[in-house]
Amino acid sequence: MSAPLSGIDRYFRVSARGSTFGREIRGGFATFFTMAYILVLNPIILGSAKDKYGHTLDTGQLATATALVACVMTIVMGVGGNLPLAIAAGLGLNAVVAFQLAPLMSWPDAMGLVVLEGLIICLLVLTGLREAIMNAIPHQLKQAIGVGIGLFIAFIGFVDAGFVSRIPDAADTTVPVQLGAVGRLTGWPVLVFCLGVLLTIALLARKVKGAILISIVTMTAVAIVIDSVADIKTWGLTTPKVPDRIVAAPDFGLIGHFSVFGGFGKAGVLTAVLLVFTLILSDFFDAMGTIVGISAEAGLLDERGQVPGIGRVLFIDGAAAVAGGLGSASSNTAYIESAAGVGEGARTGLANIVTGGLFGLALFLTPLLTIVPLQAAAPALIAVGFLMMTHVKHIDWDRYEIAVPAFLTIAAMPFTYSITDGIGAGFLAYVLVKTVLGKAKEVNWLLWGVSALFLVYFAIDPLEQVLGVK
Repeated sequence: MSAPLSGIDRYFRVSARGSTFGREIRGGFATFFTMAYILVLNPIILGSAKDKYGHTLDTGQLATATALVACVMTIVMGVGGNLPLAIAAGLGLNAVVAFQLAPLMSWPDAMGLVVLEGLIICLLVLTGLREAIMNAIPHQLKQAIGVGIGLFIAFIGFVDAGFVSRIPDAADTTVPVQLGAVGRLTGWPVLVFCLGVLLTIALLARKVKGAILISIVTMTAVAIVIDSVADIKTWGLTTPKVPDRIVAAPDFGLIGHFSVFGGFGKAGVLTAVLLVFTLILSDFFDAMGTIVGISAEAGLLDERGQVPGIGRVLFIDGAAAVAGGLGSASSNTAYIESAAGVGEGARTGLANIVTGGLFGLALFLTPLLTIVPLQAAAPALIAVGFLMMTHVKHIDWDRYEIAVPAFLTIAAMPFTYSITDGIGAGFLAYVLVKTVLGKAKEVNWLLWGVSALFLVYFAIDPLEQVLGVK
């Protein structure tokens, strides 16, 4: 038994990275349970939209496509990239596909543009441009990206659990969010979340192995009991009920339904180009921020702040976008919830084998594996947010050329609910401050080019109006 294990150890460098098989397995489970919501959410987002011809996608087929692509690409990232970075349909990206692309063309055309986006990203990786851009980012700005992601996923946890909610516009107030649904905490689901946060904090403070996973499983069990005895209107996307059946047959009907260039004819060349540009920019920097942030949290960045094997990692991430389009699951990308697995001690791609395997099981066991309510999984995001926030100590707050862009990067991510927007704000601030301080020559030429693209990104609406796209 020792020989096979040592072979696996050598391949994934488990011991070399200070991890163990137990940590990798726990990390794989923790990551899956914190992102299993995508099996429910992605079909809801894509299934709720109609294409130009009024057609909708079948939610059962979408669930199968979502699980299949996540399974395959998460395992590929683990084997090929050897990082604990799980992959699934990108939130935000699926909304762009559903509500910007689909209304202008057919669903196969929309998924074809996703395939094209992924192919272009892969090309950028092969030319070395994507890696060069990542290496051009100052190390402390990379640290800020990780901290911003930490705040962002903590905010996601608070919102998903209902601890924080958006105040409806009808309230006629300038305050965007509030405590609970009505300005105070109400209902059993929020109590489950609060207890989960306290349990997670207590376990982490005691340095209990498997703290995050223990919290998720325990609070799921508590939620099932509470749901069975209390009158609860809704838990949100996932209700913690023991399912009537465990096995459900997958439906692969959407796999391969795409047309790469069909969208150019349906929506027009200029519109299609702008849509692909939006997808590329969002996917490019969302994934970049996630990869850097998770790698930093896992302690895997080298002395220059670079990710090991970044070329392979970036190519696999681009290939995931292609796979998402091929499977009609929308663009797939690296998931920030992978931080939950890192919080459990995962340091290698072996954790991905576990996470990917669970997504594979989800093809057949969806009723069983989707009973974890967001209120039970969200405390993991709060805990991981805290762990990632600790990297703020590495930023030199006395130097404005670093402090200002770092602050905007950190602040903009949760406030705009977007990793891409935070990175863009940080890049533009970095270039601006360096310039006004007479240090423009210190800015890598790639950052100038990327910052110019972000100007286009942020000004896309007026540009579309000027060009007559809208």
